[in-house]
Amino acid sequence: MSTAQDRDAIITIDRVSKRFGPVTAVEEVSFDILRNEFFALLGPSGCGKTTILRMIAGLETPSTGSISIDGRDVSTVPANRRPINMVFQSYAVFPHMTVYDNVAYGLRVSDTPRAEIGPRVIEAIDQVQMGEFANRKPDQLSGGQRQRVALARALVKRPKVLLLDEPLSALDAKLREAMRLELSQLQRKVGITFIIVTHDQDEALSMADRIAVMEAGKVRQIAPPGALYEQPANRFVADFIGRVNLLDGRVRAAGNGAIRIDVKGLGELALPFDGKAPKTVTVALRPEKIAVSKREPRARQRVVVRGRIHEWAYYGDMSYMYVDTEGGLRLSVNIQNAARTTVDSIDIGDEVWLSFAPADTVVMTG
Repeated sequence: MSTAQDRDAIITIDRVSKRFGPVTAVEEVSFDILRNEFFALLGPSGCGKTTILRMIAGLETPSTGSISIDGRDVSTVPANRRPINMVFQSYAVFPHMTVYDNVAYGLRVSDTPRAEIGPRVIEAIDQVQMGEFANRKPDQLSGGQRQRVALARALVKRPKVLLLDEPLSALDAKLREAMRLELSQLQRKVGITFIIVTHDQDEALSMADRIAVMEAGKVRQIAPPGALYEQPANRFVADFIGRVNLLDGRVRAAGNGAIRIDVKGLGELALPFDGKAPKTVTVALRPEKIAVSKREPRARQRVVVRGRIHEWAYYGDMSYMYVDTEGGLRLSVNIQNAARTTVDSIDIGDEVWLSFAPADTVVMTG
């Protein structure tokens, strides 16, 4: 993670919009990306995240607004004159060149002194742990190794900012998980700003210092991963990040740090809340915050409700279930399979008791 002294902005996006004919891909977006941080642009397909990345790269020009890199307005500066480099989803390595020549190519075409090329290429290859493969060609490498070549080719130019466009999407699930860790370690090692575009929330949560969640061309929230997950600012962010129960409630009273809400299927709830409350709100409750038991829990400071298991699915370390409450509400619940016998103790149709702490809910007005 970035240290405090590194927290000045290296990129400033100021009231940027991008239109393609009648279609607005990005609308009045403003935010800073900090020096030496790992920043993620996250959202569904068509939300505008790739368009923002391409405008930072210089591959698209903003329709309105400005983009500054390291204090310089680069809104109309060509891509090859910006202190950035980009790794594409397809990696785009040259199939006829060795790993060494792929990495050296950018230095050779930019008239880097010949004496500098060798040491810089070796340094970049070593940074991505590909030294022993320097003489191999891409068809002799795995998908993860080809991705490392693309990273080395970008890093060898020593950019101030590295842009990553869905860099892990072509990898299988197990390799993708391993590469998340490698990318995070690499970013800390090289000490430059990484900006990744992804639609994969696990990818963003596991790697980024901060995440911008986008919807329909707008940024809905920017926060560190833990804050996004535990304190979503609105219904869209809560629903997009992880699994969640979204409960519609009618407000009965609010004040002094609390709110009383009628929620169909749960009755009246007293929950923590600060701010001005409208007539209706949405309560976000994560499935793992709900405890499941076969006996009624004696917990005075928890919300307790009886229900029946409607469906469940086994995922190895976790089981996901849906429970219908007596009041007609269906709740999503996660349980940790901490014991080998856990899955033998539950079945569809079983009566169970659910409970959760009011502090584990988030009351949202948007």
